[in-house]
Formats: sequence, structure tokens, C-alpha cells
Amino acid sequence: MDHQETPGPGRAEAFGGDPLPGHPLLLRLAGGGRRLRELDRAHPWILDIAVVAMVAVLLCVPDLLHEHGEDRPHEHRIAFTHLPLPATLAFQAGLVLPLLWRRRQPEAVFTAVMAVFVLQWAVGAALRADVALLLALYGIALHSRLRHLAWACAAVAGGMAVVAVRVSPAVSMGDGLFFLGTAATAAVALGIAVRVRRAQLAGLRERAARLEVERDQRSRLAAATERTRVAREMHDIIGHNLSVIITLADGGAYASQASPERGREALELIGDAGRQALGELRRMLGVLREHADGGPELAPQPGIADIDGLCARIEAAGPQVAYRSEGEVDALDAGVQLMAYRIVQEALTNALKHAGPLTRAHVTVAAQGDRLRVRVQDSGPPHAAAAPPGEARDERHEEGHGIAGMRERAALYGGTVVAGPAAGRGWSVVADLDLSPVLDPAGGAA
Repeated sequence: MDHQETPGPGRAEAFGGDPLPGHPLLLRLAGGGRRLRELDRAHPWILDIAVVAMVAVLLCVPDLLHEHGEDRPHEHRIAFTHLPLPATLAFQAGLVLPLLWRRRQPEAVFTAVMAVFVLQWAVGAALRADVALLLALYGIALHSRLRHLAWACAAVAGGMAVVAVRVSPAVSMGDGLFFLGTAATAAVALGIAVRVRRAQLAGLRERAARLEVERDQRSRLAAATERTRVAREMHDIIGHNLSVIITLADGGAYASQASPERGREALELIGDAGRQALGELRRMLGVLREHADGGPELAPQPGIADIDGLCARIEAAGPQVAYRSEGEVDALDAGVQLMAYRIVQEALTNALKHAGPLTRAHVTVAAQGDRLRVRVQDSGPPHAAAAPPGEARDERHEEGHGIAGMRERAALYGGTVVAGPAAGRGWSVVADLDLSPVLDPAGGAA
């Protein structure tokens, strides 16, 4: 019993259920065509010479054998002019040899072949090498500008009319024009089809190259954005805690001489601030680096509820901080709460750093409708009150990474941050954020 082997489903499914595109013969033909194109790109003259040689063998040699051999037929229904061997060779060379330049100079090649074709039929001779005219027309359709194709087709139509008249004793003029026109149309259609296919492949290659460039650009942009985010978080965490630690260390060193108990208390506060900074750094870095257990070390980010503890740590370093919240701030999105916390943290850190431990700060976080307003104002350094107006200059006039980071955070929610001298004295930071949902193009909330 014969068993027929059924093709596996894998290859057929890869081509949409049709097994024909995955046939081994077609795959080998595709591979051969690819190798031929690679050879043509490396040595273009080889293919041109091969085409001319093939035309000469298939079309020119039979004419020479039939016209000048012993087996020459003696009965013809159409009386063609008998050409001597030199004239036959000359006409064949004029028809075939220009095909060497059919891809580089298609218009010149077509003009030369057409001129030889018309001259040949003007003397009443017929050659199989006349097929070269169709190859030249194919070259015009494939390689030349499309506006040149119109006059080339008109010229071919005129030449075909002459041929149809010449063979009319054997074939009716209508049938002759039909078959000759069909051959010319096939040559033009094939050239245009190959041209369109090459244009499609070139467009696909260009699109693939453009997509690759865009992918690399998106990767670099994402990496730059991530670096900016990490740098901003590092600045908020390290800058805040180091400012508190430095202030506590300076105050503890001064207090230890008069009251050792105050010095020991300052050291305990420094330890607490350092441990908190280390914990926040570990939480942040845990998102970027996976541990041996296969998962990152995660922990909740601080929110508005943690501002009380933040104010307490700042007060431990000396400043007096008054905090007040308005509205349902605890119901805000976690990202909004983190942003508000970081803005307050940066503003209080700047107040401690630039205004000193004797300043007083007022913090207000108010949620009203679709707006969130964060305000942090300090009284400035104590000596600023005695300075003449216009002479006291806060170092915060020079905008640094902290204010830039606050503005970047606020911009994520369509908000703004205004930082500058407060009325009278001190420094004020006001952040106004938009809490309304952003609509995507489909009309839903993003």
C-alpha cells in the first residue's frame, strides 16, 4: 500500500495556510535569484554580457544556419529579401550589441535598435534577432523615465505596422497587428511590473531603516529620561538628608561644649537621618537592579501623609516649620502625592541650607477641584531683617538642580513652579498643578 506524505502544518501556517510559497523548489529558486542579484551588484557587466550572448545563440545562430545552410527551405509564402552573410551579421550586430548598455542608456539603446529594425524591414529582410526591439522596449519601461515610454511605444507601433503590412500576404493585417501588439504590450507590462516591485522593495528597505533609526532614537531618549529621573531622585534624597545631617552636625558640635546631652541627641538625629537616606536609596536602586531572589526590592514611595515626618526632621535641625493641608489631599493619585512631597522636601532643604537653622517655614498643601497648590515660604536668614532693602541677596537667586527638578516634576502634570523672594523677606516656592485627567485620542482618560 502506498502512503502519501502529508506536509507538516508548520510551514503551511507560516505562509497563511498556503503550502505553495514554502515549496522547496520555490525556495531554491528564490535563493538562486538572491545570489544572482548579489552577483549583479558586484559585477553588473557579467549579466549584460550573458543576456547578449544568450540572444545571439538563440536568435542569431538559427538565422545564419537557415539562411546559408544546406537545409534552407525553398518555399515561402512571403518573399523576404535574401541578405548576404556580411549584411546579415551587420544587422544582427546592430540589433543585439546595443543591449549591452540597455540598463545604463535605455533611450540610446532603444533608438539604435529601432533604427536598425526600421532599416532592416525597409530592405525587406526578416531576422529572428528582431526580438531585441522588445528587449529594448522592456529596458525603457524598467529603467527610463516614464514620459519616454510614450514615444517609445509610438515608435514601436509604427514599426509593427510596417511589419504587419509586409507579412499581410500570409497573415491578415489585423491578426498581425494583434500578435505584434500583444508582444509589445507584454514587454511593457513586464517592465512596469518589475519596476513597481523594485520600488516597493526599496520603500520597504527605506522604511525598515527609518524604523531602526527611530527605535534607536526612542531607546536613547528613554535612557536619557531615565537618567534624568534617577538624577532627580538622587538629588532629592541625598541633598535633603545631607543638608539635615550637616546642620545637625554643626549644631551638635557647638552644643557638645555646653551641653553633652544636646550633642548626644544631635548624634542620634544624625543617625536617624542617615538611616532614612540609606533606606530611600536602597528602595530607589532596588527598582533598577534585581537581586538574587529574582525580583527587585520595592517599597511604597512617600506621599502627602509623610510630609508631617519630613517637617519633624527639618525641625530637628533647628528651623520652625508650620504645616497645613486643605482639601482631600490623601485621596490624590500616588504619583501626585510623591511629586508634592518632593517639592516640599526640596523647598525645605533649600530653606535649611540657605536660610539657616533659625529660619521659620510655612508649608501649605491645598487641593481645590482639579488644582493642587503647594506653597513653601521661609522667613530667610535672621540677619536679612537688618539688611537694607535690595542689599540682602539669597543664594537661591542662582537657580540650581533643585528648582529645575521641581519644575520638571510639575510639568508632568501640566503645572508650574514659581520660586523667588517673598514679600518682605525670605523665599517662596509656589507650585500650581493641574489634576484634571488627560484625554487620549479615543476620548478616554489617559
